[in-house]
Amino acid sequence: MSEERAFWLAWSRVAGVGPILQKRIYLQFGSLKTAWTAKPEELLQVEGIGAQSAIAICTSRDQISVARLDQSQNFLTPADPDYPRLLFEIPDPPPVLYYRGQIELIREFDRQSAIALVGTRQPSEYGKRWTRKLSATLANNGFIVISGLAAGVDTEAHQSCLEAGGKTVAILGTGVDVVYPYKNRQLYHQLLKTGLALSEYPAGTQPDRRHFPQRNRIVAGLSRALIVTEAPEKSGALITANLANDYGRDVYALPGSLDNPNAIGCLTLISKGAQIILGTSQFLEMIGTIPALDQPQNPDIELTLANLDPSLAKVLQTIHTIAQRSEHAAVSFDLIVQTAEMPTASVSSSLMHLELLGLITQVPGMRYQMI
Repeated sequence: MSEERAFWLAWSRVAGVGPILQKRIYLQFGSLKTAWTAKPEELLQVEGIGAQSAIAICTSRDQISVARLDQSQNFLTPADPDYPRLLFEIPDPPPVLYYRGQIELIREFDRQSAIALVGTRQPSEYGKRWTRKLSATLANNGFIVISGLAAGVDTEAHQSCLEAGGKTVAILGTGVDVVYPYKNRQLYHQLLKTGLALSEYPAGTQPDRRHFPQRNRIVAGLSRALIVTEAPEKSGALITANLANDYGRDVYALPGSLDNPNAIGCLTLISKGAQIILGTSQFLEMIGTIPALDQPQNPDIELTLANLDPSLAKVLQTIHTIAQRSEHAAVSFDLIVQTAEMPTASVSSSLMHLELLGLITQVPGMRYQMI
């Protein structure tokens, strides 16, 4: 485990530091390891931290031993190259993402479109039928289907995707080893054979009403687009749709009858600008217009790396990868050392060579960025 990865886990245990603040701390210091020894007055530079909270954060932080944290569970952090880029872009990405199942699938998120399919826990036969149709259509056309393993629409989405031979991901509001609702345990184990279960909560975490709205932001954040097939006027599915809209994702809704209370949410979404689903062919046509993920700023990076000495290539790749995941192009020297897991002297020498080759430049604060 890289040191930076361990500090993402450690900061997630600090009282008063949620996902939004943790990302802000990372962006301010360029490294959570560096931030771990920051004094209260230094933490005041982070948006959202006042004098009292800075002292409280330091007090809580000083009671945590990074070396003694349980690191035995399978998890990803933003310090890992496999952490989904789309998810890190939201304001409050989960600092720790526990997983169970086929972790290889997560590497496809940056290459293959993942579409979320959500809705009420008590869908009508019409809602179930169209959820199955849409999920199977997505699976048959190479999309990853995301949902929350809840009763109703979520269950139909996962099940239909699996039956079509597709890949599906369940975002849980419990630990990845806790199945909720319990009646979905068979579906859950079937899903793990080819799919993936993700949660920001450690193993053993039981259902809690507060967790599910939090879970919804991960559903929205991981997806390129979100579909609501049936939802009442006030529901978790609408919360997820609103989050998806905030994150710049496309939102689609299935129209229903005004006589059906579970259709009102979808009709409301459509009235506010969500794309209306009028059939599977029309839906596929619309989905096909989703723009590709932004390409790296330097399209020749692979060619450049192939022509470099291995140590130089590793350092340059590290700068490139961190910059792609951060709002800042410049990367601190300490973070390069920690992420590359190379001796400090080797990194320093490689940086000097890369500067002479005109591939990077140093900016104030011992930070480096690609040219």
